[in-house]
This record gives sequence, structure tokens and C-alpha cells, in this order.
Amino acid sequence: MSDIEEIIRVAAKGDGITQSGRHLAFAAPGDRVLADNSLEHGPHHAEPPCRHFGTCGGCQLQHCDEESLAGFVSNRVTHAAEGQGLEPRLVTPPAMSPPHSRRRASLRAINGGGRPLIGFNAAGSHKVVDLAECHILAPELFALLAPLRRYFASLKGKYSIDIELTRVDQGVDCALKGFMPDGLDQTEDLLDFCRENGLARLTLDDGYGAEGFWEPEPVTVTLGGIPVAYPAGAFLQATDHGETALVGAALEWLGECGQVADLFAGLGTFAIPLAKGRKLVAAEADRAAMLALRTAANSARLPLEVMHRDLFRNPLRAEELASFDGVLLDPPRAGARTQIEQIATSNVERVVYVSCNPSSWSRDSKLLTEAGYELVELRPVGQFRWSTHVELASLFLKR
Repeated sequence: MSDIEEIIRVAAKGDGITQSGRHLAFAAPGDRVLADNSLEHGPHHAEPPCRHFGTCGGCQLQHCDEESLAGFVSNRVTHAAEGQGLEPRLVTPPAMSPPHSRRRASLRAINGGGRPLIGFNAAGSHKVVDLAECHILAPELFALLAPLRRYFASLKGKYSIDIELTRVDQGVDCALKGFMPDGLDQTEDLLDFCRENGLARLTLDDGYGAEGFWEPEPVTVTLGGIPVAYPAGAFLQATDHGETALVGAALEWLGECGQVADLFAGLGTFAIPLAKGRKLVAAEADRAAMLALRTAANSARLPLEVMHRDLFRNPLRAEELASFDGVLLDPPRAGARTQIEQIATSNVERVVYVSCNPSSWSRDSKLLTEAGYELVELRPVGQFRWSTHVELASLFLKR
């Protein structure tokens, strides 16, 4: 073996890998690994835009140029498919969300040496990287970090506060876990903070569940052109761009279907746009999300039936699916094996499977192909720019 090797691709956890299987951190395709294990940068190595890259755990791939970043997203999906013997008829170029587009994020605040530190955890550590800049967060979210630091500066003693930020129709929704104001002065200061920064909502959780603290008007997110009440902590696609790509695929693939079931429907990211022009049944286990979707659908007079159902414990059976010519499912990271087993034994003509985990998706998809479905199209989606987290949309047709 030569002492010099070339990085041929980026592995699932972000390391560059050579033909012989050597892994090197922060290596891009085309980089050369020299005899002393150092890197000679190649044509696909990019200058990371953020000063925190390499310590902050929020990004793993800022050293890759746009071509190799898109290649990583596509390869994660196609390699997962190949590992289960799946052969899609078509794989489209990945939809890549741009910088500064993340509309929801989980951060942490700690008292570091007498001053507040706010940011993502360091890579492989519980230490917090105090963000002086961030190239993934939407500007509205990043703008809130400085005011939060100023407020936390008045807190005494040690603290570790989880921060959830989400851009909603009314502005920024902020949730703090591990914190409750102590006394009247701190409470009034927190109300001033909400007022001065125009927060859409602030919820607090000191270990006993989230409590509303500030919400001048009901918080909503717009899905398919319709405002939907947004329960604190509810799931929302990470970027508008990613949501548009995934919903666009679903609308294209299910456009000719007259009756569709949307499983793991959440707030209705897919159900609401799909319900226009066809009859749709949406199933969701989270009660708050289900009620928000039902209320929005009723207000908009959509032909949409919403059911409260835990599809892990009580999946829609094959006989219940008999009246549908299309099914869409977007399950959590663990996948939907139990529900897929029922779909596999049904006669549903079209199945659209949206996933945030190529590994569980490929495992489930193998069951569909073994039951006579063909994987017709696969669309990788890179919502989480510069991270190793990859999403996808896929279309299966009954042979």
C-alpha cells in the first residue's frame, strides 16, 4: 500500500475515508493523506465559514464544498438503499437548504466562569460553545442570543438551561427548561425581556412540565397556506426550504390519488396541502398536535378527517387501508416497522415514505419491496446544512 492515500468519500459520521478504510476527521473527498497522517487539501476542501467549526458540535461538514456536501447527502441515502438491496429507478439531485435557514434549534445556557455561555454543545462533549456567530440559524433566532445572555447575567449560582427556539408566524417562540424566575423582580425582568424582544411566546419548565409565561396572541405556524396552532415543543420541519421540497414531492406523487391516508401526520405539514382536492385521513398520536390539526382543518373547511391513534401500538390494518389509493407516512427516527407490515399486505397503489433516518427507512422499505412494491423514485434532502443528519422522500408503486 502506498504511503499516500486519497479520501474517496465522507463516511456517515463525517470523517473522510480512504479506499483502504482509514478515517480522518475534517477530510473532504480528493484530499490526500500523507505518510505522517497529515492532510493535503484537494479541490473539494472548503474554508469553513464559521470560527467555531471544529469545536462546536452543531456542524460536522463545513470543510466540504457544495459539490461534496451534496454528494454526502445523496450517498447517505443511496448507500442505505443499496445495503438492503433496494434499487430505485430514479435518484434526484439532493435538495440542499441554504445557510442561515434553520428555523428551529436546541441550545444550552450555562454559567461559565461567572458569565452566561449560550450555544451548542462542543463535539463529543457536554461543554457549551459560546456562539459569537452561527451560519445555520435563521437571523431571527441568532439575534435572540445576546438578549438572553444579558438576562441570564443577573442569575446567581450555577445553572444549565435548555433553550428551544422556533420561528413561528408571530416571531420567535422560546422555551426554557431548567429555569423559573425567582421572586417578583426576576419575574418582572423576564416580562420586560419578552416585551422588549417581541417574543411570540415564552414557556418555562422547571422539571414539572412546560408552563406558559408569555403569549400575547395565539402562536401559529402556516402549513399549506393555513395557520395552525403551534403547541409548545411540537415537531416542525427544520427549514422552510426542506419543507417545500418534501411537500412538493408528496403533492407530485399523490396528485392523482382520490383518497389518501397521512400517517404520523403531526400538525399537518403534508395533510393540509394534500387535502385540497381529495379526501384525506390523518392519524397522529400526539394529542396536542392532533387537536391543532383538526381545528385548523375544520376552520378551513378541508375534507380532512383527523384521528387520534398511536400507530406503533395500533397501526392502520390492511383492511382499513383498502379504500385508499395513496398512503403517506413520515415517522420518527425509529421508523414504522409495525405500520409498514400492514401497508405491505394491503393493496394500496402508491406509498410515499418520508424519513429523517436512512437506516430505519431502508429496513422498512425492504419489507415493501419484498411484498411487491417497487422503489420508483428517491429524493435526498439536506435540511441540516453541514451536519451528518439527512432526510429523504421516496415513492413506492405496487407492481
